[in-house]
Amino acid sequence: MEAITSFIGAINSIVWGPMMLVLILGVGLFLMLGLKLMPILKLGTGFKLLFEGRSTKEGEEKEGEISPFNALMTALSATVGTGNIAGVATAVFLGGPGALFWMWCTALVGMATKYSEAVLAVKYREVDEEGNHVGGPMYYIKNGLGSKWAWLGTMFAIFGAAAAFGIGNTVQSNSVADVLQSNFGLNVWVTGVILMVLVGAVLIGGIKRIGHVAGALVPIMAIAYLVAGLIVLAINAEAIPAALDLVFTHAFTSTAAEGGFAGAAVWMAIRFGVARGVFSNEAGLGSAPIAHAAAQTKNPVRQGLVAMLGTFIDTLIICSITGLVIITSGEWTSGVSGAALTSAAFAQALPGVGNYLVAISLAIFAFTTIIGWSFYGERCVEFLFGVKAIAPYRVLWIIAVPVGAGVSLDFIWLVADTLNAMMAIPNLIALALLSPIVFKLTKEFFADKA
Repeated sequence: MEAITSFIGAINSIVWGPMMLVLILGVGLFLMLGLKLMPILKLGTGFKLLFEGRSTKEGEEKEGEISPFNALMTALSATVGTGNIAGVATAVFLGGPGALFWMWCTALVGMATKYSEAVLAVKYREVDEEGNHVGGPMYYIKNGLGSKWAWLGTMFAIFGAAAAFGIGNTVQSNSVADVLQSNFGLNVWVTGVILMVLVGAVLIGGIKRIGHVAGALVPIMAIAYLVAGLIVLAINAEAIPAALDLVFTHAFTSTAAEGGFAGAAVWMAIRFGVARGVFSNEAGLGSAPIAHAAAQTKNPVRQGLVAMLGTFIDTLIICSITGLVIITSGEWTSGVSGAALTSAAFAQALPGVGNYLVAISLAIFAFTTIIGWSFYGERCVEFLFGVKAIAPYRVLWIIAVPVGAGVSLDFIWLVADTLNAMMAIPNLIALALLSPIVFKLTKEFFADKA
């Protein structure tokens, strides 16, 4: 096991090295500039389309399986997970407060990335033999870049099908089991079995049931967590200016050792801020466009405007709340990491309540992530082997839930982190090569609106 961990760690240091961070931020910045800052300037339009898309209209907007709103909620169900609670805490623990600044930078350019992914997903989607709309990086690589690039789409599908078991399954069930055991004394295997039953019950209904469950649960859980976070920040209001000063100062200067905090160089702030930012909002991974491809819309740009809200909501709102709660509490110097650090930060302001609130939030966040990512993994294996592969993949997915609950968290985080990068590489290459299509469709859409 030590040899395997060491080998994966070596790969991780390569795929998450300077080149990957330049690729993620560079492609995002290129797309943002190519779109002339449209994702930021048209944020209000995105929210307007989101609420209009809660139900589908007759006629024009009928292609697809789920409403544009439920497509975003499915994508958000997969992105709003342990990354928002444990991931932010890990970034601050390893990279210092400056990591939060680099998470924000990743999210800002990530809005352009997520927009472009969804535009291409709807533009190049197909209808499979069961009549479902299927799309995502593997399809926009195959249909947009042509046969000479087909191998790149295959690589994405292989990495996506495997990565799903890390980021979207075992990491989530492990985090839930860990936090419920520490707060409620619940046995990890009991948690694993309960999660397995609940996930199985949802997956039987396919994308339509996943969309309905996500559309109901995601808004409630996100709002409840935000309200709790804002209450904590109101209690810690006097510490907010100093916390923001730490964030901006340590984004560009090393963080000194303090208490249980070992200190962090600027590179660590960038490394963990970007990596955990991508882990949380998934902009550039190519996962979310798989959900957006199932939306009932004929207009790629409309769905892209809705899709980019996922990054804004996930990182610039939810992760910011978590990060500021941790920094204002002072607990980031305590030497505790992961979900335990977030629990300690909430409990500091809300004794006897805060830690339970985080435990329940994380359990719901992780459950919705497991069902959202199951759909991503299924679409990847369908691309590779056809619809006949979905049922066995689904069985493996359900079995992996309790297995993940009982194994080492450190090893799972390492594998998930590595596979995320392996997914991102083919997707980012495709986004750069297909960017002229995105710019053209965007220009035409807003010219018609003028």
